[in-house]
Amino acid sequence: MQITIWHNPRCSKSREAVKLVEEANSQTDVVKYLDTPITKETIKEMLQMLDFSSVREWMRTTEAVYKELDLKNITDEDVLIEAMIQNPKLIQRPVLIKGNKAIIGRPVSAIEEFLKD
Repeated sequence: MQITIWHNPRCSKSREAVKLVEEANSQTDVVKYLDTPITKETIKEMLQMLDFSSVREWMRTTEAVYKELDLKNITDEDVLIEAMIQNPKLIQRPVLIKGNKAIIGRPVSAIEEFLKD
């Protein structure tokens, strides 16, 4: 089955995810999400696939831009989504997608389980 990975080559966890998927001989589509524009519709679709109730669950809350934009005090989901579109480094990575299911590839054991399903 095809596995799509939202990948940041500068992230060691993301590189590890790509390596694991390739070693499992899965068909892989690597998307460098920092270089590929993301739409609001895509983020909303991904939230469903990730089974997150809030976009904040998918955000890297330790990023400097998160603090600069004072996102911790924002409750409007559309504003948070727009922040992710404008600042894709806010997206928790790597994201692995298979069919209509997705996971954040942390810890590595989560990737291993995802590949078994």
